[in-house]
Amino acid sequence: MKAIQTVWLCALVLASHGALAHGNGPTDPQIAAIVVVANQVDIDAGKLAEQKSRTKDVQEFAKLMVTDHTAVNQSAGELVKKLKVTPEANPTSESLQQGGDKNLATLKGLSGAAFDKAYVDHEVAYHEAVIQALDTTLIPSAHNAELKALLVKVRPAFIAHLEHAKQLQERLAGG
Repeated sequence: MKAIQTVWLCALVLASHGALAHGNGPTDPQIAAIVVVANQVDIDAGKLAEQKSRTKDVQEFAKLMVTDHTAVNQSAGELVKKLKVTPEANPTSESLQQGGDKNLATLKGLSGAAFDKAYVDHEVAYHEAVIQALDTTLIPSAHNAELKALLVKVRPAFIAHLEHAKQLQERLAGG
């Protein structure tokens, strides 16, 4: 299970690095698709955790993920409409979606402490990968100033989510 999570999270980073290595990072429409899919993947996992977890801290964290990532997607949706940009599917967004689907399938097969651990471990790895992609690819590749500003604006929330997930991970481990 952890291997599946690592593979698809690395796909985001590697696809992004590969595009930069060739001097042609993702376009703004591709970045928009990556942002929307990345947020939706976390929304879907959060909704499942809200339903399946019996741990109050995990449920509260999941609810926060749903709320915050929904808000980011709403902001991104408003911006792409304003800019008249249509998000463009690309290998990175497609890989993220496939990974998100696999993660949901895995999580659906778990319950209790195993579910909580898998969900929170995934959230830590996911947010680490997204922050790396923001810093190394998405922000540097964004051409539109408003799109770049949105990415910069949401970055601190992803860092806060990562720290929250790490604290929750430690509590679940008994630390």
